[in-house]
Amino acid sequence: MEIELLRRRFLITTAVTAAGITLPAFANVPKPYSWDDGPPTTGGDVFVAWMQENRGEDPRFLRERWARFQVLVANRDLVDDRNKRAFLLTPREDFVLKQDRDRAYDHAFLDIGFGVTISGPHLVGRMTSALDVALDDRVLEIGTGSGYQSAYLANLTEKVWTIEIVPQLAERTRGIYDELITAGYTEYKRISTKSADGYYGWEEAAPFDKIIVTCGVDHIPPPLLQQLKPGGTMVIPIGPPGAQHVLKVTKDAAADGTLRVARSDIYNGKIVPFVPFTKLEGDRVAGVHSL
Repeated sequence: MEIELLRRRFLITTAVTAAGITLPAFANVPKPYSWDDGPPTTGGDVFVAWMQENRGEDPRFLRERWARFQVLVANRDLVDDRNKRAFLLTPREDFVLKQDRDRAYDHAFLDIGFGVTISGPHLVGRMTSALDVALDDRVLEIGTGSGYQSAYLANLTEKVWTIEIVPQLAERTRGIYDELITAGYTEYKRISTKSADGYYGWEEAAPFDKIIVTCGVDHIPPPLLQQLKPGGTMVIPIGPPGAQHVLKVTKDAAADGTLRVARSDIYNGKIVPFVPFTKLEGDRVAGVHSL
């Protein structure tokens, strides 16, 4: 395992260097991760002090994270203690491109290359809060992208699977996870990754309690709905290109055994644009999934 990790780190470093990308310098986490512990939320100074002592992170980014956290709470994008803790423990600055680290906690989407973006913190917070992830939930993410969403999820559950369709991006993000694990972010060991067409889910790991889709499509992919457990929840952007509604989809079993699917809009009708849900044709990313 250690030899494989070293080999992977070498390949990632070689690839990103050739592409002119510099991986961020990760903190060395001084204290072991514990589900029973988390940063205080009584004020910015005590938050920064706790995070420096326990996580070894840069106070400049910690202050920016705290400032954005306060806005997310006021906007009700974060509404429960577990999601507040997950947001505060996830170093968003390590998942954006180097040139955008100073903008990591901006409200905006940011480009991460390969024609995709990292969603803004408000959207990530609201979508994940809508999932209502429990500690033992099996969670599938479609669209790994930067890796930030799954990193956030790893602070909510011990069981995260994530799929990225672009092989080069999947490899780069896996390298970021591995570097962070080496630096002491052991929670990211909970994340299983692969490069594939996410439309078909991850059948070998199914069924899932929760599924989150981070790319826009005009319908709910039947394989994902099939892999969602009865009683499970999916959050997915549905609609035409660039004009999606973010839906919370619940799947329940009736007394007679029939399944019922209900939908609600987590933004009350507001349009939120997403990158398209692309598909594979052979080994090539080509076109989008649509009805």
